[in-house]
Amino acid sequence: MWFKKVKQSVILSIALSVTLLVNLLRILSLFGLNPFGKSFSTPTIQGVLIRILFFFVFSYLILQFNTNWKLRYQYLNRIVRVLVLIAGNIAVLSIIISVFIPIYQYITKIILSDIERGFLYFIYCIVLLILIFISRILRYQIVHQQDLVEKELLKRQSLQNELSALKNQINPHFLFNSLNSLNSLIRDNKEATTFVNKLSFMYRYILQSGQQDLVTLKEELKFLDSYIYLIKTRYRNRFSITIDIDAIYLHIGIPSMVLQLLVENAVKHNEISENNPLHVSIYIKENHIVVENKIRPRTTFVDSTGQGLANIDKRYLLLKDQHIKISDGDDVFMVQLPLK
Repeated sequence: MWFKKVKQSVILSIALSVTLLVNLLRILSLFGLNPFGKSFSTPTIQGVLIRILFFFVFSYLILQFNTNWKLRYQYLNRIVRVLVLIAGNIAVLSIIISVFIPIYQYITKIILSDIERGFLYFIYCIVLLILIFISRILRYQIVHQQDLVEKELLKRQSLQNELSALKNQINPHFLFNSLNSLNSLIRDNKEATTFVNKLSFMYRYILQSGQQDLVTLKEELKFLDSYIYLIKTRYRNRFSITIDIDAIYLHIGIPSMVLQLLVENAVKHNEISENNPLHVSIYIKENHIVVENKIRPRTTFVDSTGQGLANIDKRYLLLKDQHIKISDGDDVFMVQLPLK
C-alpha cells in the first residue's frame, strides 16, 4: 500500500514548538524571569541560540526520519525495519550531541561539566522518545485518513455496482425468452441447440456470480467448459485446451470468470489457423493455477482496452491480498493465479 507523506509544514511547526518548549526556561532566564532559580550555567544569548538551533535540527530530523523517511524501508522484514529505525534514531542523537558540545563550548567559552553533559543527554533522550511518539501519531493520522478515503471510494463503487445491477435486471428476462424462442426454432439441429444451451448457462452464471466475490474452482471450470464449447464451435480443431487440475483443489475459492477471461485473452491476441492452431494449458504449479499458451501475435488489429489482466490483478489484490504473476518469456505467455 502506498502511504502519503506528512506535510513539511506540519513537521517544521512541531519541531519549532518542541524546541521552544524545551528551551523555555533558558529563554526566560535571559530576561531574569526564570521561576526556578539559577540553571546549571549562566545563559547567554549565543548559548541559547545555539541550543535552539541544535534542538530544532534534532527535532526536525527525528520527526522526518520516523514519519516520511521510514517509508523507504517498508519493504524490509518487520524485525529488520525496527532495528533500522532504532539505529537511525540513536545515530541522529549521537551525532547531534557530539557536534553540539564542542561548538557550544567554542562559541560561548563555557565548559560543560560532567553533570551538565549528563543532563544534556537525558533531555535529548526524553525529547527523542516524545518525538517518536508524536511521529507515530502523525503516521496513524495519515493511515486513518487514507482508510477513510478508500472506504468512501469503495462505497461509491458499491453504489455504482448496485446501479449497474439494477440496470442489468431489465435485460435477463428478455434475453432468456429470446434464447428459449431460438431453441424452439432450431430444435432439430442438435449442435445449434447445444450451443444455445451453453450460451444460456454462461449468461446465467455471469448474472449469479456477479453477486459473489469468490466462486469455487469447480464452478469456474464448469463455466469455462461452456465457454470452450462456444470457442470450439467457431474454431473447430484450430483451438484446443488441456486442463489438469486435481480434485483436491476444486473447493478453493477464486474470483469469478478469471479463467474464462484468460482463455479469452489468449484467443483474442493470438493467431488461430490451420497452420498455427492455438493450444491453452491450465494446470496447478506451486500453489498457483497456471494458464499458458505459445505466443503467436495476430497480424490483424485487435480491439482491446488492455485492462483485462490489470483488472484481474486488482481483484486478486482486493479479495486475496496477493498479486497475480505474468510472464511472456521464451515465446510462452503465462499467468499464475494464487490459490491461497
